Order: sequence, then structure tokens, then C-alpha cells
Amino acid sequence: MTARISRVRTISPVNGSLYAERELASDTEIDSKLVQARKAQREWRLVPVAERASICRRMVAYLVGRAGQLGTELTWQMGRPVRYSPMEIQRGFQERALYMIDIAESELVDIAIEPKENFRRFIRRDPVGLVLALMPWNYPYLCSVNVVVPAIMAGNAVILKPAAQTPLVAESYAEAFHQAGLPEGVFQVLYLGHDQVERMIQDPRVDFVAFTGSVDGGHAVQQAAGTRFIGTGLELGGKDPAYVRADAFLDKTIENLVDGVFFNSGQSCCAVERIYVHQDVWGKFLDGFVELTNQYVLDNPLRPETTLGPVVHERAAASIREKVAEAISKGARPLIDPARFPKSKDGTPYLAPQVLVDVNHGMRAMTEETFGPVAPLMPVRDDAEAIRLMNDSHYGLTASIWTSDVDAAVAVGNQIETGTWFMNRCDYLDPTLAWTGVKDSGHGCTLSRLGYAALTQPKSFHLRLSL
Repeated sequence: MTARISRVRTISPVNGSLYAERELASDTEIDSKLVQARKAQREWRLVPVAERASICRRMVAYLVGRAGQLGTELTWQMGRPVRYSPMEIQRGFQERALYMIDIAESELVDIAIEPKENFRRFIRRDPVGLVLALMPWNYPYLCSVNVVVPAIMAGNAVILKPAAQTPLVAESYAEAFHQAGLPEGVFQVLYLGHDQVERMIQDPRVDFVAFTGSVDGGHAVQQAAGTRFIGTGLELGGKDPAYVRADAFLDKTIENLVDGVFFNSGQSCCAVERIYVHQDVWGKFLDGFVELTNQYVLDNPLRPETTLGPVVHERAAASIREKVAEAISKGARPLIDPARFPKSKDGTPYLAPQVLVDVNHGMRAMTEETFGPVAPLMPVRDDAEAIRLMNDSHYGLTASIWTSDVDAAVAVGNQIETGTWFMNRCDYLDPTLAWTGVKDSGHGCTLSRLGYAALTQPKSFHLRLSL
């Protein structure tokens, strides 16, 4: 019988050291925080939206002002090069948070109904109550801000369960909200095991569950929530395709797609994981892609010159290597010599980037989420073949087309099964647009004006003024 885990341990991919260790919450602590959250939320929901906004803006400013320190902590926890880590807070986190704060007042205002004699009618957007946020390690600030800030702006309480790999992110949030003056209990942190998460989802004091993670994790959350009538938001990753047309701006396309594949060592739910290239530009694209890939510097991510860090842990690296080896055994041809990246070694999380050609959809490297620095490339004859291959996936988070023809981009995009369709960009979330997925990429929506819908409950007021 397997012993119950009582602590979460963060093993740094930088050097294999124990970077952080936290006790899992006891049943008593969980119950206490649930009670506190429910009580705090009943008072918080009455606070004017403008006051909520002031507090949330101060929270954002506190974290952005410490982006250098927090970025270094992130590098130690999950391995992203330190030259990039602060940008998660300075750019994406700040942009998303401030946008959702800025639109809150207009999005949460009562919905007026056309006048009717002797009646006053309106629809109020009530907060759902207590939101349980189950967040990942790969972009811990970016993924969590999609839920945490709009949930609190809408008048909810939030309990954040961080990934075991990035516990300090949750603690930074808690400190920032405390410094910003958020009432105690509105935002709290819990370290939980899987069984504890399941029990919390089934607890009647939890009103909504937001989860970002694997498809298997999403199924587990949905199954636990299925015993109750509560909402869930599931963002479960992707196998995001890109299509390079013959009329693409080729040099910039190569530059952007190399970055879209390899940034954060490919550990992004919306990383580019398969590329289809029109046969007319195949050779030139391939040469440029390989040349630029070979310019990465794989090394200790704390060194400022490093542009490619380790993946999150050795198990992840082994899984990525296995998919690459399987593809090669089935006829794929690797174009990157690992010897150019001496830091890459079996048994470590340091992994050389790889470009694969002669691939097909019978290989897991083309069909399963790799979550690593691997770029499988296929030539295609035309738009029709690209559309067929892009849709041949059980994922549908983002997809991109690289072209100088806007009308063609729209026409192709209308036929692609995806949550976001890009032209001439990739691997980016515009907070003004809905962040959502189809098929096994999950369900629900965060960000944009639609992002408040799941975090509020419509309540109709039907008032007869006189009898």
C-alpha cells in the first residue's frame, strides 16, 4: 500500500537540488480556510467594483515591481532562462490583469431591460461565490491571472492551489494581495494532494473550479465535479499546428515559428508543435529553420547568455526523448546534431532542440502533446491538404497561418477546428480576445469581455412598482 504523501517538494531542474518544501494542508486547515473564504466573500461581494479595482491594481504593481526577484525564483523552480522569466510578470501578467480590471465595471454593471410601464426590470451579475483555482507550473503567473484577477474583481473569493513545482508563486500572490489591502480570506493558498483536491471539488462550499493542466487531469476534475451542479473551466493544452503558405513573409515567419516552438523549451499549452509548409517554399524554410535552431544556447538558465533551459524534470525529458526516438524508428529524420548542445545528456532535464522531417500522423510526435523543444515539419501541396492535416487532432487550442493574403487566412481559419486562429503570429494571448479551446483542449472561456460570464451568475430583478 502506497503511503500518503504529506509534503510537496520542488526539485529544481537547474541542478537537481531541493528548492522548496511545503506541508500539505490538514483536513482542519482546509475546513478553516473554506469557512473563512465563505465568510469573507459575503462581505467582499458588497464592496464597490471601483474599490476592488484599486486593490487589484496595487497587487499587480507590487508583483511587477519585484519581477526581477520573482523571475529568478521562477527560473530556479521550473528552469526557464532568467533572461526571459521576469517578462512573464512584466508583460503578459500585467497586460492581462490590467485589462480585466479596466473592463470590470462595464462588464459587471446591471443589464438594463427595455422600459415597461409600472415595472423596473434588470439583470444583475452576482458572483458565483468561492472559486477553486488549480494552476500549472509552466506559466504559473500567466495561467493563474486569467482566473484569479477576474474572479476577485467579480466579487468572488479564491483559493489557489499551486503546482508542486512552483509553490512560491502562490505565496507571492498572497503577499501582494495582503500588501494591497485585500480583506483577509478573499484570497488564500492551499497545498493539496490529488485526493484532497477531489474532496474540495465535491465540497458544497466550492462554487466553481478552474483547472489548467493535462487532459487526464481535466477528466479527473470533471468527474469529481459531476456529482454537483457547479461550473468548471478546463484549459487542457494542445498540439497546435502552423501552416506556412507559399506567399508567407518567409524570413520573419521562420524567426517567429522557431521562437513559437522552442520558447520556454516548448513547455507551453499553445506552443507550436507541428508545422506544415507549402512545398514551393519547403527547402528554403527548412534551411532557415535549422540554421536558427542551431543558434540556441542550451545551458544553466541562471546564466544571462542561455536561451534554452532545461525542461521541468528528468521524467519530462525522458518522455520527450522517447517520442523523438519512436518517430525516428518509424522513418523520421532528425536534422539537429545533439553534439552541438553538449549540455544535453540522458538522465538529466537538459535536452537539445530537435527538428524532425519525413514525419507523418502515425507518429506520436505529430499527434500527442510533446511539451518539449521538438519541431516536426511536413510539406503540403495546398490549402486543402493543410486544413485536413491541421484538423487531424483531438486537440484544438490555437492554430496559425503564415501568409500575405488576409482573405485566404480568414477562409482557411473558417475551416480550422480551434479556439484561436492566428495570422502571422503564434503563442500569444491577447486579453481582449476569448481564451478558449475545443475538443480535448477543454471547455470554458477566460479573458476578454466573455471571461466574466463563468465567474458570475445572472440574477433577474422583476419589480412591479405598484399593485
